[in-house]
Parts: sequence; C-alpha cells; structure tokens
Amino acid sequence: MPRRVVRAALTETSNAYAHMPETVEELGSLKDKLEDIRKANVEHHIELMEAARAQGVQVICFGELFPAPYFALGTDPMWIPLAEDARTGKTVTELREAARRLGLIVVAPIYERDGEKRFNTAVVLDEKGEYLGKFRKAHIPFGGNEQGSFHENFYYGRSDSDPLFPVFATSVGKIGVAICYDRHFYYVMPSLARQGAELIFSPAITFGSKSQRMWHLEFPTDAARFNVFIGGSNRKGSEKPWNQPYFGESYFVGPNGLCANLSTHPNLVIADIDLTTLSEPDPSGWNLPRDTRKECSVSG
Repeated sequence: MPRRVVRAALTETSNAYAHMPETVEELGSLKDKLEDIRKANVEHHIELMEAARAQGVQVICFGELFPAPYFALGTDPMWIPLAEDARTGKTVTELREAARRLGLIVVAPIYERDGEKRFNTAVVLDEKGEYLGKFRKAHIPFGGNEQGSFHENFYYGRSDSDPLFPVFATSVGKIGVAICYDRHFYYVMPSLARQGAELIFSPAITFGSKSQRMWHLEFPTDAARFNVFIGGSNRKGSEKPWNQPYFGESYFVGPNGLCANLSTHPNLVIADIDLTTLSEPDPSGWNLPRDTRKECSVSG
C-alpha cells in the first residue's frame, strides 16, 4: 500500500501594509485605509501560496487574523469595519480564485462579520476554490502578561457554532482547526481527534515567556496523546505602531516527533506529513485508546 504523505505549509509573517504610523496616537490616520491594509496582506499571502505551491505544497494554513495587524493590543473601534462575510467577503472571494488557480487547499483565518455578530474565524477552501466550511474561535482571551495586554473580547465573541469543533474532509485527509487560545483547553484536541481529524492547524498570534514555553510543550504532547499531526503557525516580528514582538517558531509535529522544515522561503514552514503513521502500531508499544479507563474520563 502506498504511504499517504501530504506536503503542508504554515505561514510565519506579519502585517504587510507598508505605511503604518509610528505611534498609537496616529492610528486614526488609517481610518480610510482599512481596505488598503486588507489588500496588502491578502496579496502578500497569495504570493506565499504561490511560493508554497512551487515547493509542492498541497495544503496551507495562514496565521490568525492574517488580513490585518494584530489590532487587539488595544480597544479601538476603528478596526471593526475590517470584519467581513466568511462566504462572500472580498478576502474569501480573492482566495477562492487563488486556491482554484494553484490547486491548493487553504485554511484562512479572517475577521468575520455575521449580521451584527463578529468572530475570529478560519475559512477552509478546497483545491478547486470551493468553500468547505469554517471554524470560529471558541475561547476568547483578554488580559495581559509581562510584554503587553490583549483585548480580543472587545472585537469579537466566542463561537456559537454547532458543532464547536468541526472537522473538514479534504482530498488530502481530515483537517481540524483550533485558533490560538483554543489550544490550551484540554478538550479541544481530543474532540477533534475523536471526529477523525488527522491534521490539526493552530494559527496563532502569541507572545510572552509562558506562552513561548508552552508553545513547545502542548503540541508535541497532544500529538502523541491523541495520535494526530499538528501545525502551529505564529506571527513573527513586530508591527508598528505597537512594536510588540511575536516570537514565531512555527512548526509541525506528529505523534512520533517533530517534522523537518523543508521550506526555502523565510515566511513559510513546510513539512511532509506521513498520515500512514496514524494507522500503524505506536513505536512505544503503547495503545492508549485500548487502555483508556472510560470511567475516569472527564467531560468538557
């Protein structure tokens, strides 16, 4: 039997709009430039799609809220008009055309508007540019650490979808999504795995010492425990005018360890994901599904 190997990519980049002001006090000057910001970031990511496809990539996941700088470092209603429809908005329309042209499956996290509601949403497109569905961020953080504060609850609410954690059947395998803060909750990855997810993408914007430490602990542990591959994409660099540094360090990991980064592009992480390993005996000799004590399971 041939092995099921999928070449997958993560983006690792930052706001592509070149005319950001130097200070937070000057942000108001961007009020009439939101479409320019969105367009610059979409064009940048389509270029990354093209670079990924040139390296044989079949599926790519962009970073969290990719069409904009990370505006949730403060509370400014100016950014709210960036929210757009997950099916008919300009961003998804442009990405559908690019996905179809390149033959590339795309996981695209956008700022979604649905009537009067707003969400942090990942749209999933197949290689023909068809809309497969969306995942809305289920847990919304607000607080601060030693580097800065974040106020996501000002801009969007937590998912009201049913199911909360959908899995998408694609031509390369079953894909799940857990956006940033979702990854910390103990029931998210097993919920996706129970529904058959083979590759889980976790697009994020994260910073701070504890977050950086956990970034390298949670994904490998969850991949081993729940027999899945996970790709974590974090923003990298800093963005004017906030100048908050994002540590990047995006990577893929499977149940048996880290996946080598094959990328020749500085804003892409690319790996060959051998999904065949998910149906093979665990090299440790363990059989966690068989030996789980159901009476000890904790419901979410």
